[in-house]
Amino acid sequence: MLRRAASALLAIAFGLTPSTAHAAALDGAQLSWPWALPFVGILLTIATGPLLFPRLWHRHYGKLAFAWATLTLAPLAALYGAPTALAALVHALFAEYLSFIVLLFALYVVAGGILVTGNLRGTPLVNTVILAFGTAIASVVGTTGAAMILVRPLIRANAARLNNVHVLVFFIILVANVGGALSPLGDPPLFVGFLRGVDFFWTTRHLMMPTALVAGLVLIVFVALDLWHYRKDRLITTVGETPPPLDLRLRGTVNLLLIAAVIGAILGAALWKPGIVFDIYGTKVELQDALRDAALVVIAFLSLVLTHDEHREANGFTWDPIVEVAILFAGIFACIIPVLAMLQAGKAGSFAWLLAAVTTSDGSPHEVAYFWLTGALSAFLDNAPTYLVFFELAGGDAAKLMGPLAATLAAISMGAVYMGAMTYIGNAPNLMVYAIALERGIKMPSFFGYLAWSSAVLVPVLAIVTIMFVWEP
Repeated sequence: MLRRAASALLAIAFGLTPSTAHAAALDGAQLSWPWALPFVGILLTIATGPLLFPRLWHRHYGKLAFAWATLTLAPLAALYGAPTALAALVHALFAEYLSFIVLLFALYVVAGGILVTGNLRGTPLVNTVILAFGTAIASVVGTTGAAMILVRPLIRANAARLNNVHVLVFFIILVANVGGALSPLGDPPLFVGFLRGVDFFWTTRHLMMPTALVAGLVLIVFVALDLWHYRKDRLITTVGETPPPLDLRLRGTVNLLLIAAVIGAILGAALWKPGIVFDIYGTKVELQDALRDAALVVIAFLSLVLTHDEHREANGFTWDPIVEVAILFAGIFACIIPVLAMLQAGKAGSFAWLLAAVTTSDGSPHEVAYFWLTGALSAFLDNAPTYLVFFELAGGDAAKLMGPLAATLAAISMGAVYMGAMTYIGNAPNLMVYAIALERGIKMPSFFGYLAWSSAVLVPVLAIVTIMFVWEP
């Protein structure tokens, strides 16, 4: 009854008759490469907008994202029918985007209420400790939670540094990405795998050593670079004045309980299977997922109510970063619809070369190709849907992927998590840290500037990971 009612309400709302309320799924085999142009367009707009036309970008980025989404959806509606285009959009919103942005919203709000105070100075030692600590907790509180808790104290600690951009770049790489590789709570693609049947601690057991290697090598590079910059900085000090005491304090501790509640809601929804499913215009929404998202919104509301306003004010908390992320990723998820359809079409789609690239001559998986292709696409397509595509490309059977194909699943997981750090749009916390840093007056690298930074740091490290953990001679 509820499913029929929901379908009928949607049909009425969009001017469709009940007979058209369940449109045919979008067939990726019928799509050719030009359908990817709006997706490329929105990525290039995000990449160049803040650099080439910053005032226009900050005032109208929402309109630009909407324009690219329209250039995707309008041709779909014209060529394949409004019901099919609407069904694809509803699926993107309810099956992919909504849970994604609700979790980010909850972690952003809750973490924004945790205030770390004290007289931290951005020395190489302090910066390294913050980066290492953030990397360590990211698999527990999520990359978004860890990034939101620590980014503002890190910015304050380095405010007197003449060169502090590199600190934020390494923060994005380590805390907003690499650190989340050890549990489904850490990074969205691993959570997708968990929902598909991958054991909760599988990633911990199989990715512990490569993650420790990546984090260790990147931290070594950071220490060397930060020491070099620190020695070059001309810090102005008053003669005879001693540094103020450290006096570290943690305020807004109620939000630590709320982070635990976020974790509980996610785990509870994953473990509880009541078998109740709602059909929203052809998209299946399970009861536990709907309740999980509702619980996350309630937790965020409780954080706003229970946290003193001065804590958020001292944090420099504003809604602008999460609003920008929500709008831009709404556009990205709309524009990616035909791209994912073509990828999911396999051999029959325009990206059939991908399937050939990840398969050896004897038909077995090519782990090195899975690792680098998953990573390369994760950097530009967002790592959660990219992980899902390659998970399905590898067979989609969690039991087999954890067993005889464990090396393939590890390659997919590492590629999605580690290389999500390659661009600002590879993982949602990247864009949030970028927006917060700009808001605090830090001149962050452009899209391509950051890509150059991350490539210079990560590509050599990931080459070592490939040799040690992925490649099998």
